[in-house]
Amino acid sequence: MNAKYALPAILACTCAATPTLADNPAQMVLHDGFDGTDFAPSGHLYYRDNFEQKAGTIEFQSEVKRTGAGALKLSVKPFCPPGKANCSERAEIWERTKYRVPYDQGVWYGFAVKFADPIPSGDHRYLIAQWKREIGPKAEGDFSPFLALRLNNGKLFATVETNYVAPAKKGKSRGDGEICGDGETPVWFRPDSNQMRALVATDDNWNDGDGGEFISCTNAIKVINRGNKLPTPSSGWIDFAIYSKPGPDGSGHIEIFANNKWIVSVTGHIGHADHGLGKNQYFKFGPYRAADTTVWTLYYDDFRRSPHCADVLSDPSLCPMK
Repeated sequence: MNAKYALPAILACTCAATPTLADNPAQMVLHDGFDGTDFAPSGHLYYRDNFEQKAGTIEFQSEVKRTGAGALKLSVKPFCPPGKANCSERAEIWERTKYRVPYDQGVWYGFAVKFADPIPSGDHRYLIAQWKREIGPKAEGDFSPFLALRLNNGKLFATVETNYVAPAKKGKSRGDGEICGDGETPVWFRPDSNQMRALVATDDNWNDGDGGEFISCTNAIKVINRGNKLPTPSSGWIDFAIYSKPGPDGSGHIEIFANNKWIVSVTGHIGHADHGLGKNQYFKFGPYRAADTTVWTLYYDDFRRSPHCADVLSDPSLCPMK
């Protein structure tokens, strides 16, 4: 039986025991297969109730699933009032606050996603998952996710964000033929907001005409290509395993796996260190976009989080570290 609602109340579930909150939440192992009619206590996830989330619906359903008895169906519809600036439409699932991982610690996340038809193919802002730093009440500015899985023109790509680091040399337009050198990564500099965004992974359909904002190069974020591209959105279920350790001082470290293939390793300046930001990182997943005119649907299954790669990557022999 399916359970569908727009803004759910999180009900108690007796289907699994709730993990004990350790002194350090980063040491907990969390999981939710979305097999019931509400979130499992073992995952510590919830659907956030705010204005932008009113564009979304969440359904615990059993018709489309990767494993187990069910999966989440998350959709967004047109909702933003005409002319409302910076309005977004979301149906995102959040980690509960007291179970978030400290910003200076690394943790593995896993989840599976499937794009429903039609897959958006326009030049627009779409995100399917994002990792951010908490924003305190004294923080000034709008801070982009330090890691995001994005869609544009029907193509999947990943970006890493950090505070602005001045380039060692002036970048040319990559559309005019510039190729970043060894140890350099394509980047979109945004000094006015003290941020910059690097392009760290793409799918097989990505070409030179995509990513027009990444016109410069940086050596503050380094990417090691592991010989595989991200899966394409039309390829069916995509199972991600991702290691997240921000480090705005240059100590950051990210690993991205998809469908048991090692995509990239990212090191260097990752995340933000502005005054007033919070002490934790947090993960959100679900469709998130700028205001649009169509319904967009994604399915999610098999959420897990652990300090250990072997708990998250389905083939532990591929783990680059314990």
